[in-house]
Amino acid sequence: MLEALSILLFPFMACVLLVIAHAWFGVHVIRRGIIFVDLSLAQFIGLGTALSFFLGQGEGNGAAFSLGFAALGAFILSFSRTISRLANIEAFIGVLYIFSLSASMLVLDRTPHGMGEFKAILSGSILWVTPGELLSTLALYSAIGLFHFIFRNRFLALSFEGRGGGAWEFLFFLSFALVLVKSVQMAGVLQVFAFLVIPVLVGKLLTDRLKWQLVLGWALGAGASLLGLVLSYTFDLPAAPLIVASLCLLFFALLALRLAGDAARGNTLSG
Repeated sequence: MLEALSILLFPFMACVLLVIAHAWFGVHVIRRGIIFVDLSLAQFIGLGTALSFFLGQGEGNGAAFSLGFAALGAFILSFSRTISRLANIEAFIGVLYIFSLSASMLVLDRTPHGMGEFKAILSGSILWVTPGELLSTLALYSAIGLFHFIFRNRFLALSFEGRGGGAWEFLFFLSFALVLVKSVQMAGVLQVFAFLVIPVLVGKLLTDRLKWQLVLGWALGAGASLLGLVLSYTFDLPAAPLIVASLCLLFFALLALRLAGDAARGNTLSG
């Protein structure tokens, strides 16, 4: 028991930080109808990471590549409202994703450990997160969280009312991209997407109030992450797919209960 606690404590704390940070952005992307922007932007940042592997850059220069691609991706997506007048925005985001994915595969094919590095970008290494990584993640997420709290009315107006200029759009996507740089490094693209969307969807199934959607999404998302980590430890299976599967099954179960409840109420009213 103590051995399991020592192994899983830091990964679980990382999952909690990821759920808290990403659910807030998830509220915005779901409201905007750009569900796959996280996947696309995360993979675009992953392309920067792949290029750093290809060029054999050190850790510091690798981070610079990721940050550079994060800023470039944020700049591109800040024009999403303009792009949506010319093309379906989800289709554009999908094209950006498949471009980033295919380009990453081509780049990593020319590196000595390409498939291992590609797997790391997709799945991360959350089981091996260190206390130092947790502290730096907490510091980054806290700074961005404070920024969003101070200017929450502007960001909510952007997503819920479509009001705000291009500068605020860029700041929204840039802050999101900075979160993703750290998140992808720690948890990988697939987990990050799950943490963005599923806790919010779970919260929306349980309440219409934004505050409680976040609170319930955080709590249930953390619980599903803990289940995935425990199963990973118990059965010696990869952590990332189990965490993602646990989050998905939680959503499916609550959705089924909600559908059954609505059907029962409908039958009662019709009777």
